[in-house]
Amino acid sequence: MKAAVLKAFGQPLEVEDMPEPPAGTGEVLVEMAAAGVLAYSAEVYSGARGYLLELPIVPGPGGFGRIAAIGPDATKLAVGDWVYCDPTVRSRDDVLSPDIILQGLTAGSEGGMRLQRRHHDGSYAERLRTPTENVFRIEAIERSSAKYWCRIGALLVPFGGLLAIDVKAGETLVVNGATGRFGSAAVELAAAMGAGCIIATGRNESVLEALASRYGSRVRPVVMTGEETADRAAILEAAPGPVDCVFDILPPAASPAQVRAAVLTVRQNGRVVLMGGVGMAGGPGLELPYPWIMRNNVAIRGQWMYPREAIPRLIRLVQSGLIRLDNGETTCFALQDINAAVAHAAANSGPFSNTVIEM
Repeated sequence: MKAAVLKAFGQPLEVEDMPEPPAGTGEVLVEMAAAGVLAYSAEVYSGARGYLLELPIVPGPGGFGRIAAIGPDATKLAVGDWVYCDPTVRSRDDVLSPDIILQGLTAGSEGGMRLQRRHHDGSYAERLRTPTENVFRIEAIERSSAKYWCRIGALLVPFGGLLAIDVKAGETLVVNGATGRFGSAAVELAAAMGAGCIIATGRNESVLEALASRYGSRVRPVVMTGEETADRAAILEAAPGPVDCVFDILPPAASPAQVRAAVLTVRQNGRVVLMGGVGMAGGPGLELPYPWIMRNNVAIRGQWMYPREAIPRLIRLVQSGLIRLDNGETTCFALQDINAAVAHAAANSGPFSNTVIEM
């Protein structure tokens, strides 16, 4: 089979022939049709992100295809089924604190390296071997539409955060950092989930206005200035009433003050989820007033990625028509043009741009 291989950090990927992996017990083999390319892939492959990868490796975090072979313990799946391949692989020997890897992207931890040695190669190949529990059936589709289904990868991350704070129909939600890929997806998802008002914050006014135009009058854009008190006041002014919950997905370059400006708008008994990267680049952490959290019964939680049950729930949202996967511009590349695809994804990282490898 053909596969794109990263042999050394900082070098281009090489497309070459390699043996097809067999599917053992607890595994399936998927004939890949399409796989998305992350905007920051070039940073991973250069080594700049410091992700844990044993080289050489076939990268590629998940995608869509048809089952080519199943292990002996699968009872529902069948050869030929169209499936989503989730890259979030969890070890099976500790249900409370499993090691977690993103197949084809990073082991995440030293413990995850052991898991990665089995589920090593990702989806930039004609065949992908992955755990049985990591494939999710979708309705039969035309192969040409698989590229659109790759948007699910960007939707799942914020969906995990919105589920974590149990966003309810009619509530007012602040999406802090709405102009990025995940933040804009959170706005789209919140609208589909029935949020009554979505306050979308960010610095890019044109993207905020585009979100309001796409998803309707429930979306209220707030352009952030970086001045904490003024930004908090602007959010509260945009809200039609109390803020029920806050979803933060600001990037590492943002300051803790930008997070605080949104978090401190939440009402008594409100909920906050933190999914961004503030502090990960070595800056200061987030300081919040202990008395305010305690006296107002505010629930604050972190959320990395998403629970497994989020995937079939999101698939149902798509199949019901509440989420459109062809929303935005999708640019496709052949596997042999993987390096051009990586460069394109880096240069076109906006919220409405999708880069896909078609096998």
